[in-house]
This record gives sequence, structure tokens and C-alpha cells, in this order.
Amino acid sequence: MESTSIAIAPVFQLGPIGITNTVITTWAIMAIIWLFAWLVTRRLKIEPGPLQTAVEGIVTATENAVAEVAPKEAPRIMVFIGSFWVFLVIANLSGLIPGVHAPTRDLSATAALAFIVFLSTHWFGVRLQGWKSYLHHYLTPSPILLPFHIISEITRTVALAVRLFGNIMSLEMAALLILLVAGFLAPVPILMLHIVEALVQAYIFGMLALIYVAGGVQSQQLRESQKE
Repeated sequence: MESTSIAIAPVFQLGPIGITNTVITTWAIMAIIWLFAWLVTRRLKIEPGPLQTAVEGIVTATENAVAEVAPKEAPRIMVFIGSFWVFLVIANLSGLIPGVHAPTRDLSATAALAFIVFLSTHWFGVRLQGWKSYLHHYLTPSPILLPFHIISEITRTVALAVRLFGNIMSLEMAALLILLVAGFLAPVPILMLHIVEALVQAYIFGMLALIYVAGGVQSQQLRESQKE
């Protein structure tokens, strides 16, 4: 409980707003990602070096993953999903740094990420289909199902936030308890478990976000294929 309160308690006040470790770490991660992307892209070469090759491999893998779910709209949503994956990997792994708490162990941070996915799903859907066409799928196959569609949107957003928060929080708490009991006799297995779980949770969250967004942009295409 002590470590949880440290992660959530404000570090300093900015007027009436309390700035927590979660906010500081989140903005630091975003700044690092921006700086890294700027440094890599400003000196691109036809014959790439090891760093450029690794980055291009990550971009290609992300593009292929998005194309498998939403092949027609992959160029539009690849940047959004790829950014999510990169941020979540770094955010989940940041808990390995001494004195740093992963932002995703804070429910407010995971709720904000889930809310971004919620808004982006509808934003992409409306942008590609228009208001009338997009909102029509909430009345399909019958207007009676409208309340159930709304409940589904809310519950899956809540589940998205709680799932990531619960897994990262439990992972860090389990690691802390094992270290308190066993000391540093088993640091390597704990470290490997943390890395694997952090990568898995980032992948799951990003894939669910991809499925939700793809579902929003493909609803019109599905209706058109059914008519044909």
C-alpha cells in the first residue's frame, strides 16, 4: 500500500492541479519517444545502419499487424496503433528503473488511454463514413439493440482500462513481495517475468485498440458486402 500511495500522491502542485509521478513519467516517456523519432528520421540513409534497420523492422512489423486486421485502412490507423504500442512498451518497462513507477500501474493513466481508444474508434469511423452512415450501425440489425450497443461500448472501455491497470499493478506488487521475502536471491527470474509480462500486456492492449478501431471503420464495408 505504501508504494501505491507514493505512485499516486502529488509530487508538487501546479496551482490547483497536483502533478503526480504518473504525469511526470508519462511526459518524460513522450519526450523520449519524440526525441528518438526526431534523431532517427533526420538522418535516414538508403543503406541503413543497425539502428535504422531496427526501427524500420518495428515499423514494418506494426504495418503488417495492422494490415492483417484492417487491410484497406491500414495506412490511416497504423500511426495511431504503432504509437500506442511503442508508448505502452516503454511505459510498462519503465517500472524496472529504480525509483520509477510504471504509469500504467495507475488507474487514471490506463483510464485515459482507454478513453483515447474510445474516442479514436468513433473519430476514425465518422471521418471515413460520415455521421449518418457510422451511427446507422448502432441501429443494425434492429433499433431495439441500441441500448445494448451503448452498454457494450462503455463496458469494453472500462475493461480495457482495468485489465492493463490490474496486470501491471499485480506484476509490480508480486515482484516487490518476492524481493521482500527472498531479497535479491532471485532477481533475474523476476526481471525476465516483468519484461515478458510488460511486452504481453502492451501487445494485448494495442491489439484490442486495433480491433476496436478496425471495427469502427469497417462497419460500412461489412454492410455493403452483405448487400452484395
